[in-house]
Amino acid sequence: MTPVRILRLAAGGDGVGKLPDGKTVFIPRTAPGDLVELVELREHKRFARERPGRLLEASPERVEPRCPHYIHDDCGGCQLQHLNYEAQLLNRRGFVGDALRRLGKRDVPDPPIVPAAKIFDYRTKLTLHVSEDDRRIGLHPYGRPDQVFDLEWCHITVPELMELWRAIRTLRPFLPPLVEQIVLRLDRNGGRHVVVRVSEGEVWDGFERLRRELERRAIPVTIWYQPEGGAARAVAGAGEAFPATVFEQVHPEMGDRVRAFALEQLGEVAGRRVWDLYAGIGETTSQLIAKGATVESVELDRRAVAEAEARGPTAKRHTGRVEDVLRELRPPDLVVVNPPRTGMDERVSAEIDRLAPSRLVYISCDPATLARDLQRLPRFRLCLVQAFDLFPQTTHVETVAVLEPV
Repeated sequence: MTPVRILRLAAGGDGVGKLPDGKTVFIPRTAPGDLVELVELREHKRFARERPGRLLEASPERVEPRCPHYIHDDCGGCQLQHLNYEAQLLNRRGFVGDALRRLGKRDVPDPPIVPAAKIFDYRTKLTLHVSEDDRRIGLHPYGRPDQVFDLEWCHITVPELMELWRAIRTLRPFLPPLVEQIVLRLDRNGGRHVVVRVSEGEVWDGFERLRRELERRAIPVTIWYQPEGGAARAVAGAGEAFPATVFEQVHPEMGDRVRAFALEQLGEVAGRRVWDLYAGIGETTSQLIAKGATVESVELDRRAVAEAEARGPTAKRHTGRVEDVLRELRPPDLVVVNPPRTGMDERVSAEIDRLAPSRLVYISCDPATLARDLQRLPRFRLCLVQAFDLFPQTTHVETVAVLEPV
């Protein structure tokens, strides 16, 4: 079969090439410029897919991946470890620009991107899965969410959590029999957390023994227990523990840079009414109040709202879905939104478009849903787009978009 030259990367990280008949083929773990032998082509009506075949010519953008799991286990946690960092940045810029042009119908170039200070050892949260036969705990191979390989060390996760995981691996008998997931998390103060998620009805009384064994290895930790469908609670370790299951950026240093940039783009906020939508644990709200703004925030996660209230300052905080409580808020002068990967509900876009605040700053973790939401804001023009590399070695990219009424 005729080999294929990789022309570019698609948003999910697959290399894009052309078959002799003109049909597009997607091949993972390839780089622009690679010449790849086709060995397992699966053709669909409008495109084709291929498992990585023999590499006939290597792109100059290729590097040797640092993580053995990326090579030997086809780990799905990273998608771009085989690219040098400059090529990764270039492609992430392209992912954002392509989405805004193709889906958002905005005539913009690929945005600039702020590189990460650390391209490995940065993640402060890692979710591990348990195989169906209970024999392996780790991550999924690329494109195979039904399988799990045994994780030894994740090279994009902070060493403090990997040292914790290395110890837990030797203490498997201390875990509950029906454990389904293990979440490792490092909080802002350096505290380590283990969230043990189990099947509904599973009772586990071994958490104190597990904590003692970890302390014997000089690894202090807070252990959380979370039954299926239930809330997590701290069962061993710190008495007043940080709520380890609420959302917080897994790359805190870069997350802070994104927030600072977004707030800067709002301009002067003193004396102005600001909406902080999808507010999380209230970090943006706190900084807006410190600058003299009157803030109303909305967040769905009750534990995140409780953490925000505990940290202060006092603010008008609404708990619930943004689309459900939006009409309770007073009309804003400025709006900052930081929705999940699914983007904003259509009702939220419609209400912001109707009210037309003088500036909207949109923090996005998915270029496709950002582009879709911009399509739903016809009264706004796109003034500025800035990308941030929060997730080196992966295809994910954070974007700040600044909009003003036409």
